[in-house]
Amino acid sequence: MSDSARTNFFSTNVLGHPAGLFVLFFTEMWERFSFYGMRVLLINFLTMTAIGFNPGWEWKMENAGALFGTYAGLLYLTPIVGGYIADKLTGYRWAVVIGSIIMTLGHASMALETELSMYMGLALLVIGTGFFKPTMTSMVSEMYKYLPEKKDGAYTIFYMGVNAGAFFGMMLCGYLAERVGWSWGFGLAGIFMLLGTLQFWLAAPLFGSIGDVPSKRDAAKAKEEEAMEDAVKRNPFTTVDMVLVVITAIIGFAYLINDPLSKIGGINLFPFEVAGLSGQYFTVIIGLILFLFLVISRIVRYEAVIRDRMIAFVIFAFFTVFFWMSFEQGATSLVTFARDNVNRVLTGSAATIYNVVNLLLTVVPLLIITYVLYLLAKQTFKKIAASNIVLVVCFIGVWGVVGWMLNRDWSTTAYDVTYQAIETTNGDGETVYNPVTQAMTVAPTDKVVTRTASIADPAQLNVGDQLAIIHKDKDVTEFGYLDEARKKIAIERGKELNRDNGIINATVKEVKDSQVEITVSWFSILNSFFIIAFASFFSRWWDSKYNPSAATKYALGLIIMAIGFGLLAFGAWGITDGVKVSMVWLILAYLFHTLGELCLSPVGLSYVSKLVPGRMIAFMFGMWYLAIAIGNKLAGTLGGQIENITNQYSLATFFLIFTIVPAAAGVLVFLLNPVLKKLMHGVR
Repeated sequence: MSDSARTNFFSTNVLGHPAGLFVLFFTEMWERFSFYGMRVLLINFLTMTAIGFNPGWEWKMENAGALFGTYAGLLYLTPIVGGYIADKLTGYRWAVVIGSIIMTLGHASMALETELSMYMGLALLVIGTGFFKPTMTSMVSEMYKYLPEKKDGAYTIFYMGVNAGAFFGMMLCGYLAERVGWSWGFGLAGIFMLLGTLQFWLAAPLFGSIGDVPSKRDAAKAKEEEAMEDAVKRNPFTTVDMVLVVITAIIGFAYLINDPLSKIGGINLFPFEVAGLSGQYFTVIIGLILFLFLVISRIVRYEAVIRDRMIAFVIFAFFTVFFWMSFEQGATSLVTFARDNVNRVLTGSAATIYNVVNLLLTVVPLLIITYVLYLLAKQTFKKIAASNIVLVVCFIGVWGVVGWMLNRDWSTTAYDVTYQAIETTNGDGETVYNPVTQAMTVAPTDKVVTRTASIADPAQLNVGDQLAIIHKDKDVTEFGYLDEARKKIAIERGKELNRDNGIINATVKEVKDSQVEITVSWFSILNSFFIIAFASFFSRWWDSKYNPSAATKYALGLIIMAIGFGLLAFGAWGITDGVKVSMVWLILAYLFHTLGELCLSPVGLSYVSKLVPGRMIAFMFGMWYLAIAIGNKLAGTLGGQIENITNQYSLATFFLIFTIVPAAAGVLVFLLNPVLKKLMHGVR
C-alpha cells in the first residue's frame, strides 16, 4: 500500500481506524437492535394468554416453536442467495439499503399485530436479512484489503457493534413490549432499523468505491482467484450435481414451510404416510440422503489431502447442529421458562440493588457508545453532516427510552390489594381460589372469601382506593394494575373472543416498599453482556501457546453449554405447580451458554477458508449455514415441546435432554480429535 493511499485511509481517524468503519459499526448496531429486539418478543407474544395484563395470542408452545424454528432457519439460508446477488448485481452498499428497507417494512407489518401482518412481517424480515447479513462483513473486509494487519482490530470493533445492538435491542424493545404493549416493542425495532439505514446511506461519501456495484475492474480479481485455483484439482459441478442441489433445496424449503403450516393452519403439503412415517418426515429423510450423496460424491473427486480436509469440515458442520439446537433455546423454551417458572419479583433492598445494577449495566455502555458517536461526528461532521444528525436523533431516542425505563423501575411501588374469590376443591382434593371477575355471577351456594395479592406499578395509590386488576398470564396468583387504557383493551378483548374479560375489582390494603418485576427479556441481554465481558480473555487464550485444537474447542463449547442446562435441570428438580425457580439458575445458565459460544462459534467459519478449496468455498459456506439453519429449526421444534414434556414428565427432564445430548456430542468430538488432526493435514 502506498504512503498516499495509507494517508487517505486514515484521513478521518477514529480510535485508530477510518470513520467508515464506525458508520458500519452503527449500521450493524441498529440492525441488530431491531433483529434481536423483535426476536426476544416473538415467542413471548405468541404464547401469552389472550386475556390478561399484556394479552398475546395464546398459541400452544409447540406451534410457536414451529413458526420460530422456520423463521430462524430461513434467516441462515436466504443470505446465500442475497450474497450472490450483492456480488454479481447490486454491490454491497445497495444490498445493505435494499435489505434494510425490506426489514423496516417487516417490523412495521409486525407492529399491526394481525395474523396476516405477522406472517408478512416475518417473510419480509427473512428476505431483508438475506440481503443485509452477508454484505456488512464483506464491506469491512474490502475496506481493509490493503491493511490486513489492522483487520482483526476492525472486526473486533465491528462485532462490539453487533453485541451492543443486541444488548440494547432486547433490553429496550423487550421492556416497552412487556410494560406498554407488544406493538410498541415491534415498532421501536422498526424505527431504529429505518434510522440506521438512513444514516448509512447519507454517509456514502466516506466509502468511495467500497461496496460499489460490480464493474469490469472485478475481472482482474476473478482472474487472480482462478489462477490461485490452478493448484487445486478442478472439480466442476456436473448436471447431476446441479439437479441434486435444486431438489434438496426444494425439499428443505418445503419442509420449513410445511411444519408450521400443518401445525397452525392444518394444511399439509405432504398428505401421505410411508411405513407409518408421516409424508413430511419421509420426504425430509429422502432429501437428507440425496444431499449426503451430493456432498460425498463431490468430496471423493478431489485428491487425498483436499478430500480429507473437507471430510473434517463436514464433521465440524455436523456437530454444529447440536450446538445451535441447544443454544437457541434462549429464544424459545428459555423465554417461557423465564416468564412462567422463574421468580422475577424483587422487593425492598433487593429491588434497590437490581435498580443500581441495571442503571450501571445500561448507562455505562451507552455512555461509551455515545462517546464513539462524538468522536465520529468530530471527524466527519463537515463531510457527512446529515448522517451524523440522524445518528444524534437515534441516540436521543435511546437515551429517552433508557431514562423512562430506569425512572419507571425506580418509582414502582408495591401494594397489597384485596379481592373476592370463590373457594373450591379440585379433583386432587386441593383448595383452589377462583377470582371473582366483573363478568361473573356469584351463586348463593358459592363460598366467597377475601384474598390478598401483591401488585406493583408506578401509579400513586392510597389505602382504601378502589381499582381494577387482572391476572398476568396463566398463573392466576399474579396480577397487574389496570389503568383506563388497559381496562379498555381487556373489555374489547373479552368481547372479541366472547370470553370473560378477566377484570377483577380490588381494594388497596397496604402501601409497601419499592418492588421490581424483572422483564422476561432482561435475561436475554446477559448473553451479549457476557460476550463483551469474556471475549478478550478467549481471544488472548486462542493467541497463546495454550491454544487448543479445533476439536477441543468444539468439545469445550458443547460441554460447557451442557453444564448450563444441567444447572437449570438441578434448579428445576422437584418443583411443582406454583413454585418458582430462583433467577440465579437462569443467570448461571446464560453464563455457561455464552462461554460455550465463545469456545465454538468463532471456530467454524474460519475453517471454511482453511480446509476447503476455492471452487468449493461457496458451496461449503452454504453447507455451513445449512447446518446452523437445521440447528435453529431443531431448536424451535424441540423447544416447542417444553409444555408437553413438562406435563408428561417434569421441567427438569426437559432440561436434562439439552444437558445429555450436547455433552455426549462434546465427548464424541473430543474423542475424534486424533482423527480430525490427521484429516486436517497440519491445518490449525
